[in-house]
Amino acid sequence: MDKRILIPTDFSKNALNATRYALDLYAKLNCEFYFVNVFRPDSYTTDSLLVPEPGSALYETSKLESEESFIKLMDMLELHHDNPKHTYHTISTFNFLSEAIKQTVANKDIDLVVMGTKGASRRMGVVFGSNTVNTMEKVTECPVLAVPEDIRFSTPKEIVFPTNYKTAFKRKELRYLMEIAKMHQTSIRFLYVSKDHELNPSQENNQKLLGDILESVDYSFHTLSEKSVAKGLNSFVESRGSDLIAFINHKHFFFGSVFSKPLVKEIGYDATVPILALH
Repeated sequence: MDKRILIPTDFSKNALNATRYALDLYAKLNCEFYFVNVFRPDSYTTDSLLVPEPGSALYETSKLESEESFIKLMDMLELHHDNPKHTYHTISTFNFLSEAIKQTVANKDIDLVVMGTKGASRRMGVVFGSNTVNTMEKVTECPVLAVPEDIRFSTPKEIVFPTNYKTAFKRKELRYLMEIAKMHQTSIRFLYVSKDHELNPSQENNQKLLGDILESVDYSFHTLSEKSVAKGLNSFVESRGSDLIAFINHKHFFFGSVFSKPLVKEIGYDATVPILALH
C-alpha cells in the first residue's frame, strides 16, 4: 500500500520548503501526498458573527484563490519533482487548521504529517510557531515531522533520539524511525541527558529492549552529563552535525519539557534540524 503523507500549506516559502523536504525524503517510496489549504476570506475574523456560507461571494472568491494557488503549486512540482512514484491530491477547506489536519488524517488514513515550523517571531527565539506546536501535540494518530525554513534536504546520516529510558518501547512506536533509517542507511543515536549516569534496572531493561527492536539498523547509546535536557540535546546535535531529532511524545510530558515555546525562547533553540514527533 502507498504511504499517505499530509502536507498543510499556505503556499509560503516555509510550506514549500517542507514540501520539498518530504518529497526528497520519501523519493524512493510509492506515496500519495495530500495537500490541505485552509482558506479564510480577508474580511472574516474569529470575532465575526457571520460565517461565510458556501455559495456566497466571499466564500467562493476565497476558495477560488486557494484552488488557483494549488494549480500553480502542482505545476511547479510537476516541473521540478516529477517522480512516477508520487501522486498529488489537493484539498481547499474553510476550517481551523487543527481541525482540517485531524479530519484529513482520519478521512484519508494518513501515515505522516509534514509541515514547516513557521516561527511566529524569530527575533524572540520562537522558531516553532503555535500551529506547529499544536499539531505536534494534538495529532496523535500519526507522526508529525516539522521542517525548519532554512533546511535543505540532504540524505540523513544520523538521527538523534533523546530518551530517559523510563518507558518501555513498542516496536510499532518506532516503525517510522526504522523506516527512514533503512531507506537512507541512517544511524540512530540514543541520547540520555542526566547528571546521574547510572541507569536503574528498569531503565537498563528498557535500553536493552530498544537494542532488540533496532537490531536491523545501526544504532548506539550516548550519555551527557547536563542538567537541562534541551541544552544537552542542542549541543549534541550541533557538535556532531546530526540531521534529524526524533522523540516519542508520551502524554505531552516530554514534548512540554523540551520543545515547549517558553523553553525554546529561553535557550534560543534555533531548530537547525527537522524534528519528528512519534506517538
